[in-house]
Amino acid sequence: MSGEMNFTGEQGGDALLAIRERAVMKKVTLFAFGMVGVSPAFAVEVNEIMDADSDGIVVVSNVAGEVEVRGWSRDQVEVTGDLGSRVEELIFERDDDEILIKVKVPRNSNGGVSSDLYINIPVASSLQVNTVSADIDVSDVEGEQELESVSGDVVTEAHAADIDLGSVSGDIEVEGDNQDIRSRMNTVSGDVDADSLAGEIAAESVSGDVSTINGRFERASLNTVNGNITYHASLLDGGRLDIETINGSVDVQFDGDVSARFDIETFNGSIRNCFGPDSVRTSRYAPGRELKFTEGDGAGRVTINTLNGSLRLCK
Repeated sequence: MSGEMNFTGEQGGDALLAIRERAVMKKVTLFAFGMVGVSPAFAVEVNEIMDADSDGIVVVSNVAGEVEVRGWSRDQVEVTGDLGSRVEELIFERDDDEILIKVKVPRNSNGGVSSDLYINIPVASSLQVNTVSADIDVSDVEGEQELESVSGDVVTEAHAADIDLGSVSGDIEVEGDNQDIRSRMNTVSGDVDADSLAGEIAAESVSGDVSTINGRFERASLNTVNGNITYHASLLDGGRLDIETINGSVDVQFDGDVSARFDIETFNGSIRNCFGPDSVRTSRYAPGRELKFTEGDGAGRVTINTLNGSLRLCK
């Protein structure tokens, strides 16, 4: 019959194989050029700039990728970087003294939303950043900072204004310049590292270590559930230091002299006290130990409690 092709034996097998190969190649070609409903993945470059108040507010929202913010001397906000292929748009708008930078993504996005933003803002601006899995990196910003991520790391510098930092499963790292501020840091399963802060600090982690070094504080509160705590800093005259952990060791070393009343207790661990007095058993029938003494005029207060962990107290 006209139009029919009959193959037999080895010749027929080779012909069928060739037909199948052509069909597979056609499907691959259609897929590569986006003809089967899948768009090619290309990042979109961003390069935008806008006038801003010298001490205004900058709000940044990004889902995944990276947010890097730098303070500069110009009264402008500049945004550069790359948007994910499935990002709907970058919202960059001003309302009075507030500038919003937001990566808008589809409600049910599945990949293609990772965006890297590099932002310059006036150095005296207040900054708010919120991300899901994007890391946050801030420097040279002197206004107040509120930085939060779900699973990204938060790294910043602290200057003359308060900071509030949070992450669920990321680490938090902050370096100050010993100016008096209020600093709050909270993470669930990450570490907290604070260097050269001053004033008041409250740091907490559920399953991570908390460390503050080279600081000087009027009030400090450090807490973990499963993690070690390190405090190598000064305690100002009349200041208060509160440390508590469930499962973790505590290492306290004061920079310079300290005048305070000390109240220290561990249920299951040792206490090493470089100030002199020895700890005593809390009970004849339990392994706990406690240590209470006064150093100097006792103007300050130091309270340390751990359930399972050793304590070291030195100067």
